[in-house]
Amino acid sequence: MQIKTATRLEGIGEYYFSQKLREIDTLNKEGKDILNLGIGSPDLPPHPDVIRVLQETAAQPNVHAYQSYKGSAVLRKAVSNSYKQWYSVELDPETEILPLIGSKEGIMHICMTYLDAGDQALIPNPGYPTYSSAVKLAGGTPVTYNLSAEHNWQPDLAALATTDLSKVKLMWVNYPHMPTGQLPSVTFFEELIAFAKKHNILICHDNPYSFILNETPVSLLSVPGAKEVVLELNSLSKSSNMAGWRVGMLAASKERIDEVLRFKSNMDSGMFLPVQLAAAKALELGKDWYDSVNAVYAQRREKVFELLNLLNCRFSTQQVGMFVWAKIPDTYADGFALSDEVLYKASVFITPGGIFGDAGKGYIRVSLCGSVEKFEEAIHRIKSRLTK
Repeated sequence: MQIKTATRLEGIGEYYFSQKLREIDTLNKEGKDILNLGIGSPDLPPHPDVIRVLQETAAQPNVHAYQSYKGSAVLRKAVSNSYKQWYSVELDPETEILPLIGSKEGIMHICMTYLDAGDQALIPNPGYPTYSSAVKLAGGTPVTYNLSAEHNWQPDLAALATTDLSKVKLMWVNYPHMPTGQLPSVTFFEELIAFAKKHNILICHDNPYSFILNETPVSLLSVPGAKEVVLELNSLSKSSNMAGWRVGMLAASKERIDEVLRFKSNMDSGMFLPVQLAAAKALELGKDWYDSVNAVYAQRREKVFELLNLLNCRFSTQQVGMFVWAKIPDTYADGFALSDEVLYKASVFITPGGIFGDAGKGYIRVSLCGSVEKFEEAIHRIKSRLTK
């Protein structure tokens, strides 16, 4: 039986990693033993106390019912405390925080809340592909703005201001930036808020990487007046090794939270309470936790630098987050060509930068989510199969 899919799916392809993981699975079944260095899925466990809270609370008989659409008060308070401790941002836990089933959910919720047909959203290029997909699924039109190494992977706001912004309602930004690892400057954040106010645009800041290999975590909401124009997404997936737990949060003014909740409350019935309470425990962890996680990532990053040098790639050693972004040598047409050669000849998968937009075609991205031994094996394979 033939059933036509909704027109909203036109132009929306399957997520790149969904396709690539199937190919890698097929290659593994053929005996290739692919080393996957592409995906940012933390391989380390959460803190033992986080797991303990989940276990203990899940065993209680009164925690298995539907939960508040606004999330547990315990979790909201923990988010508020965390924002104050790490970002010096004051958030009202009753009105300015909305727990999410992962921040990826929040990207869709925001787009569905604010975009109608004909509305536009500014999307970074390179940037997280889900921004563009969510805009399209909501009926809006993504309009890309290019980022470049020459401009420190930050938008040229002056150039953007000369374009027609009359239909733009949202602007997606993400710092520390994925995939490039670029940190924001205070001046840039201040200019961004001024730009948003001048052009009546909501800034959607996706902020899941601020604690990874970064000594100065920053929230866009720390800029004076930011709550007037900013919705900030955050997540425990990367910073607390809880990617599979699906715990994120939206921080914004009461008005924005209430608007997004109108959509979200029709889409789900809240998170399992023990997960929320365990997430609250994760947010209470101190600097020792982040230092221990980053010590592991720092060791791995040194191995990734070694691997990239073997491939004659150029990269900044100052980038942060759980990836390393690198310019490919001129001998390759693009990052896809280099990625495929490394995959099919050395059985190592590295993400081509072009999946993040055409501004990333001359780059590759390597995830730090693998053991030192895994990176050493990848280095051995590349040395023995690709280099002379």
